[in-house]
Amino acid sequence: MAARSFSISRLPGFNAIAVLVFVVLYLPIIVLVIYSFNAGRSISDWEGLSLHWYAVAWDNDDVKDATIRSLYLAVTAAVISTAVATMAALGTTRRRAFRGQTFIYVMINQPLMVPEIVTAVALLIFFAAIRQATGYQGMGYLVAAHAAFCIPFAYLPIRARLEGMDLTLETAASDLYASDWQVFRHVTFPILLPGILAGLMLAFVTSLDDVVITVFIKSAGQDTLPTYMLGQIRRQVTGEINAISSALLALTVALLTLFFLLTRKRD
Repeated sequence: MAARSFSISRLPGFNAIAVLVFVVLYLPIIVLVIYSFNAGRSISDWEGLSLHWYAVAWDNDDVKDATIRSLYLAVTAAVISTAVATMAALGTTRRRAFRGQTFIYVMINQPLMVPEIVTAVALLIFFAAIRQATGYQGMGYLVAAHAAFCIPFAYLPIRARLEGMDLTLETAASDLYASDWQVFRHVTFPILLPGILAGLMLAFVTSLDDVVITVFIKSAGQDTLPTYMLGQIRRQVTGEINAISSALLALTVALLTLFFLLTRKRD
């Protein structure tokens, strides 16, 4: 009699636990989205279906300023972190193994392993010294902090793409006397592009949603959309916060869906 292979889905209570986990994770989000369409001011009593709070958020100049600032910060940080992550991924995969490679890999992924509050405090101390020495108070600190924090989020899908790429085409191009730049431009980059785009989107979403680092690094008048929402929640929770949260959720889901489509394996 052949031994039956082990499957965790056959363990007692697996289905019930799986359903419970999904309910705990997604029920609050579903409730938030539903109440973003509530016509009344209450966040707990349903008073009819309306787009009132979306209109309020759209007409709020503070929300518009925070949104533009958030998008600028997320795009800039994502582009910088993706460029650095691409070079790091090429340097750690497209060469023979060398001493210290594991250490470099750990250092690149350090923001994923260290609590974000620790990274935020370290960046605050570092940038405070620069502020005192230069007097500069602009957005450059937020861009640098977000770019540094987002590097591992861009690095992982790019590295995974490189590790799954066959070296045959690159070797053939080199054998045909293509320079290293020509090999990268005409062979490596086009094949790697889906991984780069996936890393770019993941870095963008990470920067767009970040609160902890932004709160520690930003100066006066540099609120992003998440920090603006945090400030409003401390005063009063209204349907406007639900509407903004739902809009951010829709944008994040759209980008993550595109990320999945770009990174899924094709036959």
